[in-house]
Amino acid sequence: MENGSELKEENGALLGQAAILDGIQTDELNGGELHPTDWPEDKAMGEDELSLLQKPVDYSAFGKKDFVNLLKEVAGANDFKKAEEIIREIKPMFDSIRNHERAEALARFKLDGGIEEDFEYKGDEWDSAFDIYVKSIRENKQRYFREIEEQKNTNLQAKKMLLEKLRELADGEDTEHSLRIFKDIQKEWRTLGQVPQNEVKTLWANYHALVDRYYDQRSIYFELKELDRKKNLELKKELAAKANQLLSVENIGLAVKELNELHNEFRHIGPVPIEEKEVVWQQFKAASDALYVKRDALVAEVLKELQKNLAEKEKVNMEVAVFAEFTTDRIKDWNQKTKEILEIQKRWEAIGGVPRTHTREINRKFWSAFKTFFHNKNIFFKKLDAERQANLQLKTELLNKAIALKDSQDWNKASAELKLLQQQWKNVGAVPEKQREKIFEQFKTACDFFFEQRRSQMTQAERENYENLAKKESIITELNKIALEGTGTSQQIKELQTQFMNLGFVPKQAVHFIKQKYTESLNKAIASLPLSKNEKDEVTLDVQLAGIKQGHQGDKKIHQKEFHLRKQIAKAENDLSVLRNNLEFFGRSKNAEKMKEEFGLKIKEADEALALLKKQLQMVRAS
Repeated sequence: MENGSELKEENGALLGQAAILDGIQTDELNGGELHPTDWPEDKAMGEDELSLLQKPVDYSAFGKKDFVNLLKEVAGANDFKKAEEIIREIKPMFDSIRNHERAEALARFKLDGGIEEDFEYKGDEWDSAFDIYVKSIRENKQRYFREIEEQKNTNLQAKKMLLEKLRELADGEDTEHSLRIFKDIQKEWRTLGQVPQNEVKTLWANYHALVDRYYDQRSIYFELKELDRKKNLELKKELAAKANQLLSVENIGLAVKELNELHNEFRHIGPVPIEEKEVVWQQFKAASDALYVKRDALVAEVLKELQKNLAEKEKVNMEVAVFAEFTTDRIKDWNQKTKEILEIQKRWEAIGGVPRTHTREINRKFWSAFKTFFHNKNIFFKKLDAERQANLQLKTELLNKAIALKDSQDWNKASAELKLLQQQWKNVGAVPEKQREKIFEQFKTACDFFFEQRRSQMTQAERENYENLAKKESIITELNKIALEGTGTSQQIKELQTQFMNLGFVPKQAVHFIKQKYTESLNKAIASLPLSKNEKDEVTLDVQLAGIKQGHQGDKKIHQKEFHLRKQIAKAENDLSVLRNNLEFFGRSKNAEKMKEEFGLKIKEADEALALLKKQLQMVRAS
């Protein structure tokens, strides 16, 4: 082979001649790579499969501070693939929190009278830190890979220079130093790192062509070639032994990752003796296949477990979805539901991971319902706190009025005002728990002080009058309760009326007031009874008669009532007679059907009214 051969010759004919001469696969010469039929591409574990052996991280419960701390941790490492995966997974979650906070800030801005066009949201320190870390990681990643590409180009130039040295050595005269220089070139070639991918095949083809040319032109070619192949054989046997040792590693994921590295080394070791090539490959492949079988079994088991977890979490999601719609105005119910959802959360977290393709969606459903429940609860308690603060303000105002009245000597006026304040106090709702006892005690002390001072100035008769007033107010309260609940009976009302009428005098200034309140409450209680209108009218009359009879000159007033009813009955009977006569008149007319119908209706109503008056007269006579 001539020293002046072209590069094309090196890439083509020369490489082919050397391969045929030595019985070596062309692909084996191309960087020491395995023949495509030998490489177990269907067996090698990719990143996705390796990730199955790692427990997925559940970021859904993270807050913004947690996400920033996570990025801070990964930013310090050079594992940009992992960092990018984490960013891709957590950035939508972080943005969701940020968008929610922005929406709340915009709502508050509008409530304060602002317009959306003027709104500017700057975020907090965690928003800025998160964006800075994301930008920093991605800039470092770009710089890192840019430096790798630059290093590849540097390695390419270095390898081209080595090819020139190798060409000069192969075409030059053999000296005692030639072999040492040749080995130094080979050693330096191996130590140089990666080159641009599009240059790999050409470089390796040229390199092996020049190596073959060197050996072809040396008298010790076959001896050196065989020695080199035996050395490669020993290296490949060592790799096969290492692959076999990986079968005892408990962490299958780690073992497969190391096996992938061993495969990479195996590919880049040079050719071995032809008769040993298949043997050493089968040894290496057998260990690989055995590990892949273990890997496949574990992956299948993990997938089965993940699918089971997915089914369980979908059931839990159906349970927790109900909580997103929950609403009530009772604190007790909110607290009970909170206990229930926290128990569900414990079950959720105990289930474990799910297939990676479902992780985001299954977590989104759970945490969306979970956060919605607590968001609604937070709104309820904020509203409740606002109402209680407003109630505290109202009760503080009532307290100040009571304190201003407690030293008053105008017993009647101050007493009426304080009782009104007490009633208003009852109508005001709850106040914050911390102030409840204190403000009540202050109000009670002011009222008690006044009434104690008033009692000490009263005569015995006055005390009895005030006691009667208090009892009558209690009866009025009972009547109001019947009216509010609507579940009372006429018998209850009559008994309360009897109690009220049997009580003695009240303070003079309260006579008109208490009578008016009693009458109003009595009418409301009767109106609330579950009776027809006629039945309610009967109860009303019965109560009136009982009140008249128990009152001053009761018999005289009963006779007056009877006389008045007789007059009403006589008039009603006369009106009814006139209506009937008129109806007979229209009955003889041919074109008076409409008038007959109207008079018929009036007669019916008059009959019913007359019957009611007679019923009332009977009740008066019986009283």
